[in-house]
Amino acid sequence: MNSILKKPFEGWNLEKAERPLIIAGPCSAESEEQIMTTARQLKNMNVSLFRAGIWKPRTRPNSFEGVGSIGLEWLKTVQKELNMKVATEVANVKHVYEALRYGVDVIWIGARTSANPFAMQEIADALKGVDLPVFIKNPVNPDVELWIGAIERIMGAGISKVGAIHRGFSTFDKTRYRNTPQWQLPIELRQKMPHIPMICDPSHIAGRRDILQEISQKALDLNFDGLIIETHCNPDKAWSDAKQQITPVELDKLIAKLVLRHRVSDNNSFIETLEDLRVQIDKYDDELLNIIEERMKIAETIGKFKKENNITILQPDRWQEILNKTLQKGENRELSIDFINTLFKAIHQESINKQTKIMNDD
Repeated sequence: MNSILKKPFEGWNLEKAERPLIIAGPCSAESEEQIMTTARQLKNMNVSLFRAGIWKPRTRPNSFEGVGSIGLEWLKTVQKELNMKVATEVANVKHVYEALRYGVDVIWIGARTSANPFAMQEIADALKGVDLPVFIKNPVNPDVELWIGAIERIMGAGISKVGAIHRGFSTFDKTRYRNTPQWQLPIELRQKMPHIPMICDPSHIAGRRDILQEISQKALDLNFDGLIIETHCNPDKAWSDAKQQITPVELDKLIAKLVLRHRVSDNNSFIETLEDLRVQIDKYDDELLNIIEERMKIAETIGKFKKENNITILQPDRWQEILNKTLQKGENRELSIDFINTLFKAIHQESINKQTKIMNDD
């Protein structure tokens, strides 16, 4: 894998801090033997941080919720015997204090916690005066402002080394992912907060091993600064999330296959060609907006017609017919189902908004 410019983690006191930062280790700590075996196998790889889950949030009780603070002693052994930096997830103030007491090098705040402003503020208050790198995972629900708010609370505590982790978003829709990536959301976060490093969690997006490589590569192609990949010495026997974990050997192969692309180019021919193509894109964007404008005018006319005849706005059969038809046409044009669904649902919602205004306009 080629080495590329820029050090987004400069000053973070990490040996292997060049892009991409690789964080690896088991989903959850299970035993000292499991932790040490996995860490030893990762020691000489391009891994910046060894991770292990100490506390595991679970939807229902009586599930494995982590070994607790004893696992922090095992991470301490990894630090001492293997001279590796260690990281873990915290979900409340007690976890923060325990992680600090055992000298964990980096912490991250999980998706369920980052969705709760009260919990985030309590953690931020607990971190005041601490010089520790902190990552914040995206909230479980797709809300960029909530994610930004969680990050700002940690920054407000005086933490200067703050990063974001994209782990995908929960959805009721059935997709090939455990958590749908919705790449436009981390892209939006990066536009609003370009100064903070962002890493991707392919394990939680995928929920399975066979698409980890694909997701990892896409993250790097989108200019992410690193990856956090769950790695276990015997993943099939893992106590949690077995299907999404890989062995250290498999991780090494995955990293070796990654292509790290340049962020910028000083090739004049490339720059000129790219600019020409972007002009074409701008032209088509204008045409798209013109077409959507005309479509909305027709939707408004339909709204007036419905109002005159006292007919409801939503016509489910007609909407389903449009969606089925466009999904088939999109597939014939090699457009993804997710894209067509998102695009036409947004267009349909805007049509409903306009017809609602007409229907209730005196």
